[in-house]
Amino acid sequence: MWNTCPVRVLIVTSGSTGDVAPYLGIAVRLQSAGHDVTLATHAPFRSLVTGAGVPFRPIPGDMRAVLPQARGQDGRGSGTDPRALLKLMSLARPLIRSMADGIAAVVESVRPDALLLSTLVAPLGYQLAEAYRIKAAGLFPQPLYPTREFGSVLVGGRSFGPWGNLAFGHLVDSLAQTMYTRAIRSLRASLALPDIRLRTLERAQLSLYPTFYGFSRAVVPRPADWPAQLRISGYWWPARPRDWQPPAELVDFLAAGPPPVHIGFGSMAPGHGSRLTAIVMDAVHRTGVRAILQSGWSGLATGPTDDVLSIGDVPHDWLFPQVSAVVHHAGAGTTAAALRAGVPAVPVPVLADQPFWARRVHHLGAAARPIPMPALTGERLADALLDVRDNPHRAARAQALSAQLTAEDATADLLAWLTAT
Repeated sequence: MWNTCPVRVLIVTSGSTGDVAPYLGIAVRLQSAGHDVTLATHAPFRSLVTGAGVPFRPIPGDMRAVLPQARGQDGRGSGTDPRALLKLMSLARPLIRSMADGIAAVVESVRPDALLLSTLVAPLGYQLAEAYRIKAAGLFPQPLYPTREFGSVLVGGRSFGPWGNLAFGHLVDSLAQTMYTRAIRSLRASLALPDIRLRTLERAQLSLYPTFYGFSRAVVPRPADWPAQLRISGYWWPARPRDWQPPAELVDFLAAGPPPVHIGFGSMAPGHGSRLTAIVMDAVHRTGVRAILQSGWSGLATGPTDDVLSIGDVPHDWLFPQVSAVVHHAGAGTTAAALRAGVPAVPVPVLADQPFWARRVHHLGAAARPIPMPALTGERLADALLDVRDNPHRAARAQALSAQLTAEDATADLLAWLTAT
């Protein structure tokens, strides 16, 4: 049976721009299907959300205060070893506790029929779905559930063999759940929900609330040992602001010569723009490529020349099809955007799931060998740029994957679930 009436949907997400933009795309798609959608996230993203015509509600927190303290951001140490994960978890705990009451207040105000929850907020949102007796689903960009087929994505996805992958995946999952212990107990008490052992609660919620994964099977095939309620939907594409127009300076630069290389590190390496700019410009001079530097949170920038332009935020779906290659931090969203555009990549992963995506696209042939941020030099970056420029296989594989991704309807399964009675 299908419900033909509009559904009041609340989407809740937390993180950096890459953790908000895909959910904004989902919100716009659900709106176009006739549903009443509100998106709740951190206050700095208000203009991004409302600019796409989606109602906005703020929740506490700002990842700009958290990420600079994570291991690997300064380019000196690993951002994916167990110590890095523990450091990231310790930084996230206060954020999670502050978000719990904020999300509860938004749910009380909006009174949605359905909750759609990103990775970081899902364990909190499930408690509210139980209390308010509403539908809920997890919408996760990364394949987080443990499997024999690859290692834990939270620490880069390196394989330890089938049984090692599964055991280590469950260990990392258990560690990650400890971030929520106090927040969930406090939230359940405030909602007058029974006090249940958290592992028992997690298993029950896995069966109650489906999880939709926002990546393509062409990039990560569905693990054979995953439970049926874990569904791979395809990539969720960000929505552009309704009134966005490209800067004239950027349009002129693109028209003035051959397609440039795009270089940007998203929300990574805040405060390290000068160091990264020096490395990037060394590589640009060694290779002679034209380049666009996107500032991101690091502040990557240099003075304009005939062959180099520095820019701020620009929608990737507009820019990437007009460049020859993309140097990026291998976040899930930027990785997907480069594949969608059909251009090869040079991944420079820093932490968490980024090495997983970097290795994946290299294995698929659409990217150069990853350069971990601590190993990034002008010489290594130049070699990688020459690889993606001079190896026609890279571009061909990226274009083949683009054709597969653009043919997918990543919200069809979600819409069907949303309207099922």
